[in-house]
Amino acid sequence: MAIMVFLLLNGLLLFVFPDTNILDYGYATLDKFFELAPIILLLLIPAITMRSLSDEFRTGTFEILQTKPLTSRQIIGGKYFASLIVVIIALLPTLIYFISVQQLSAQAGIDVGATIGSYIGLLFLAAVFVAIGICCSSFTNNAVVAFIAAAFFCFLVYSGFTAISHIPTFAAGADYYIEMLGIDFHYRSISRGVVDTRDVIYFLSIIFFFLIFTNRNLAKR
Repeated sequence: MAIMVFLLLNGLLLFVFPDTNILDYGYATLDKFFELAPIILLLLIPAITMRSLSDEFRTGTFEILQTKPLTSRQIIGGKYFASLIVVIIALLPTLIYFISVQQLSAQAGIDVGATIGSYIGLLFLAAVFVAIGICCSSFTNNAVVAFIAAAFFCFLVYSGFTAISHIPTFAAGADYYIEMLGIDFHYRSISRGVVDTRDVIYFLSIIFFFLIFTNRNLAKR
């Protein structure tokens, strides 16, 4: 259901609604898709991850999991990759957008390098959001609370630091370093078509931070 909503919303925004219709741009581009997709994923991924651990606590099945020959890291890893695979499945059909716009283009077509970079950035961004969602789900047995918390923290990590960097107080030079703490900065960097190791290290560090935090939280239980 979440995948259908994601694809339907993207289709309406990119090909139907006049303000975001990429067919009205006059040139081949998917920039609007890569601009809107993080905002949609910000709500989609918490909806996918909100029950991952919270339902285990609510129904008491987490205690059953603990009786199995599984470590907490294996449980978290299974939950994480299962949710990430669902997100990847949701993103795969969007390749049709690339093929369609490329075929409709009368001239050079889409910048393939930048598009590949944007997809890589989108995958990293989704991986971070999944880690945040799993982490938030480990703190409560209420799926709704887990969804709200995950959506809030995803928004905060994605655009919160960029918003803070625009405060005039930090305009003397600290604004750049504050903006670097946010996902949006590194997502836009990869979307240019150049996969910088610093951006990759940043995304992997954020993922491991939230997964380790989740592991420590489960250890307390």
